Amino acid sequence: MGFTRKWFMADTHFGHQAMLGFHPETRPFSSTHEMDQAIIDSVNARVKKDDILYILGDFAFGRDENHIKRCFHALNGRKQLIIGNHDVDRDGMLKPVIAALPWDEAPVHSLITKDNGTRLFLAHYAHRAWPGQFKGAIHLYGHSHGRLPGWARSRDVGLDVADMGFGPMTMDFIQSTVPAHVETGEEIEE
Repeated sequence: MGFTRKWFMADTHFGHQAMLGFHPETRPFSSTHEMDQAIIDSVNARVKKDDILYILGDFAFGRDENHIKRCFHALNGRKQLIIGNHDVDRDGMLKPVIAALPWDEAPVHSLITKDNGTRLFLAHYAHRAWPGQFKGAIHLYGHSHGRLPGWARSRDVGLDVADMGFGPMTMDFIQSTVPAHVETGEEIEE
């Protein structure tokens, strides 16, 4: 295996028809199949087969299990899912089609990892506080589709955020775009 890079994105919403109406400025497609193919093309133009692709929630929405599986298998990379609200059923359980996909690691609600020597806290939802916040850790999230600005070294990595280019980004890019300022005041003990 060659050099492995890590890539980060959220809110693919494969098969989710309503996304075309909710975000016409970033998803100007005539169908979900066109949207899904644009996401796959964007990912595959950046991510290599052995790279790690972190998907920070809302992988797919819909009942066409075969389409969800096709989208998953069409994406390059070793895929890891941070669970989002559309990845679970009404009881909070991972949807069977999502659970059955061959993820590189079991899907989780949040994850602490490192990239470029920087500690990362990954979650679908934005947090005001996270592990390592006052020690340089960066928090990446999705869910808000670009409507929630980054705060204190956090940022939205959803596909609908303008500077994401409708695809995943690496830590080099992310580090250049997160707010550098960490709120002052009494630090939270970690």
